[in-house]
Amino acid sequence: MPIRNAAHRGSASHNLSVSPTATFHSAASLAHSLGSAIQEDTGKQLKPFETTDIKILLLENVNQSGRDILNQQGYQVEFLKTSLPEDELIEKIRDVHVIGIRSKTKLTEKVLAEAKNLLVIGCFCIGTNQVDLDYAAKKGIAVFNSPFANSRSVAELMIGEIIVLARQLGDRSMEMHRGTWNKVSSKCWEIRGKTLGIIGYGHIGAQLSVLAEAMGMDVIYYDVITIMSLGTARQVATLDELLEEADFVTCHVPATPETKNMFSTAQFERMKEGSYLLNASRGTVVDIPALVNAMRSGKIAGAALDVYPHEPAANGDYFTNDLNKWAEDLRSVKNLILTPHIGGSTEEAQRAIGIEVSDALVRYINQGLTIGSVNLPEVQLRSLGREESESARVIYIHKNVPGALKDIYRILMGHNIDKQTSDSKGDIAYMIADISGVHMTDLKSISDELNSLSSRIMTRILF
Repeated sequence: MPIRNAAHRGSASHNLSVSPTATFHSAASLAHSLGSAIQEDTGKQLKPFETTDIKILLLENVNQSGRDILNQQGYQVEFLKTSLPEDELIEKIRDVHVIGIRSKTKLTEKVLAEAKNLLVIGCFCIGTNQVDLDYAAKKGIAVFNSPFANSRSVAELMIGEIIVLARQLGDRSMEMHRGTWNKVSSKCWEIRGKTLGIIGYGHIGAQLSVLAEAMGMDVIYYDVITIMSLGTARQVATLDELLEEADFVTCHVPATPETKNMFSTAQFERMKEGSYLLNASRGTVVDIPALVNAMRSGKIAGAALDVYPHEPAANGDYFTNDLNKWAEDLRSVKNLILTPHIGGSTEEAQRAIGIEVSDALVRYINQGLTIGSVNLPEVQLRSLGREESESARVIYIHKNVPGALKDIYRILMGHNIDKQTSDSKGDIAYMIADISGVHMTDLKSISDELNSLSSRIMTRILF
């Protein structure tokens, strides 16, 4: 989306609003702002602010593809390769309109309470459990993620690790590195003809199912909802049924109270003697001391872990007992693959995630569209046409209470509502209306009146 003419950018004499939430200063500043907008080929530009006034903080080495998209918009983008300690994160987040994170940064209520200007959060990963979604919604902060882009990368890693575990390749490799030649075939298997049990048959589980079947495996899966299988895979009714039948078990579930320690002593006892467990979902899913005991007893012949209850904030020699009290005990177990949360860490996946999330952020900042948001109602509205010079887009995030829309329409009824849509999600509602025949003084009045409503969470006006 084009930005304003460089000659106007940053000129204090024009008194332009620098707030993406449309805190208008004067009718004169609005007139200049509207008049200087460059129009797109496909639609009218919608911004009550200079793009350079949008401040974005990207943490945890967000891929270059995403950074390029945001930089091309003209936003101020600060990029860091690591996450930040809570005190530094709070200091940084006070001044930004957008924050982009991956899995290590924790956006808790304490942190978000300090984010006075924050409009939107981009999670450049699958999960969003690192964000307090309910609190963000109550503040009108949208959250976007990339639920599908790295599915193939994780599925391929699982296939590779299944073969590595079946052949004890990790142990043989470490022995060779130490100079030991240990050519054995005892308890080394082909995966053809073995049964793979997939827990969570979503995008990753389904792709893994197809790959495993192509390798000659029989596939069963368990999910809390009924899902149509791919190929000859078969859904089983209970987790216990899957554990009793599968030779290899993989986990692809979110971090919820229900999945915490989903695998503990009772589940390992249910599994087949000499079976294998792989977890690339969330670190809270597996009771790791119970896994260590099951592997030492021989009940579990091998395991692969990519995620852990507590993970370091940066690369380095941090995977110790100081972080997880069982870390050294875990590292002593044989036929165990430990990887540092790299399931989705491929060039292809990170590039796709960067593009998907950054595109969603731009659509939300510039147009107010929430398609793909995980915590706000998903609302989409076609763009204003370039010829609609006296039109504006009103965005009103509000409490989902009786009479709220009536109050909004009372404020907007003096203008022609060309199109509008609204939706709700729990206690939060989201309304977009494009109005025409508006003058600059009207926008100030509309903004003030909407902000005075008791239902208001956040008001934005784009024009």
